[in-house]
Amino acid sequence: MTAAATGATGTLPAAANTAGAAPTTPVPSLPSLTGLRWMAALLVFGLHVRNLGYFGGTGQHIATWGFGAGATGVSFFFILSGFVLMWSARPGDRAPAFWWRRIARIYPVHLATAAVALLMGLTLARQTEPTPAQALANVLLLHSWWRPWWQTLDPVSWSLACEAFFYAVFPLLALPLRRMGARGSAALAGASVLAVLVLAWADAQHWLGQPLYSFPAARLPEFVLGAAVARMVLLGRWRGPGLEASLAVAIIGYFLVPHVPGGYPAATCTIMGFALLIPAAAVADLRGLPSLWRHRRLVRLGELSFAFYMIHLLVLRMGTDLLGTSPHLGVLPALTATAVAFTVALGLSWALYEGVECPARRLLLRGTRFTAGDSGVGPAD
Repeated sequence: MTAAATGATGTLPAAANTAGAAPTTPVPSLPSLTGLRWMAALLVFGLHVRNLGYFGGTGQHIATWGFGAGATGVSFFFILSGFVLMWSARPGDRAPAFWWRRIARIYPVHLATAAVALLMGLTLARQTEPTPAQALANVLLLHSWWRPWWQTLDPVSWSLACEAFFYAVFPLLALPLRRMGARGSAALAGASVLAVLVLAWADAQHWLGQPLYSFPAARLPEFVLGAAVARMVLLGRWRGPGLEASLAVAIIGYFLVPHVPGGYPAATCTIMGFALLIPAAAVADLRGLPSLWRHRRLVRLGELSFAFYMIHLLVLRMGTDLLGTSPHLGVLPALTATAVAFTVALGLSWALYEGVECPARRLLLRGTRFTAGDSGVGPAD
């Protein structure tokens, strides 16, 4: 995606006019999705502030009310990832070329933050030093497949391991999806939602031997859902509600999360809202309709969101190393500490984006042409 906040066209890409046809021209950029991914990253940041106990008393109650469901931001990222990869899929693209672009997209920042996490583990008293096997599994993005390793080094990278699995299977998924009409895509979207509901029920019953929250295969239906609704938008057959109504559904679902078991089942509350919100924002950009999420500052923050997502928890953990585990500060000191951590994380995310992410991607993809799928709209897309 380009950084421009006002580049949406009023028409759908070429694939919208012929069921089953692949796009033959570059697809339009969708700046609203970039703005939305910043908001999802902010929810995850708020969740971790709350989890690490920066606030005490009333402040902690307010943080729990506002950000206790922040983990659903990761579900948003998974759906968004499927949407943008299907949206920007290249006709005739070979799997190795696709996978190399994905490596160029995620690995530079992943390796940089893993190195920071390792340094913290080796030097800070309250941080955990990983075993060599744990560190290797993290670097290879395999650690989410085995629960004891899932939060080694940079803890948030567990979701990147899920994304790596999605990238591995996407070329196979894209083949039938490119041939699907609107009805087939709608059926696949419905089946994906049903799969999430069934898996959430099984997880709540502890039937599968391990929690499914971080298990890559269990998160695949969210990714497939995003790809299916993207196909419907590409075909010009999306008939969901507008941006405001979709946002309302997503917010209602967000505040329903405390009423279901924690972990994977939380996704059942927000999956419909997110599956409506993402295509609604895309259609708003395509048709030039008003969208708060297209504001240039939100788009710029969205461009930084992957780096911010990958570095923010390390900054917050360093804060607890200075303040003490679960400091439970008063409202004013906690707000100050949170503001400082946010500012440091945002500054470091800018440094990672400008100094690592973009230069490394240009180097690794030298001689290739960037598309919307390369600069992306998800935390790792």
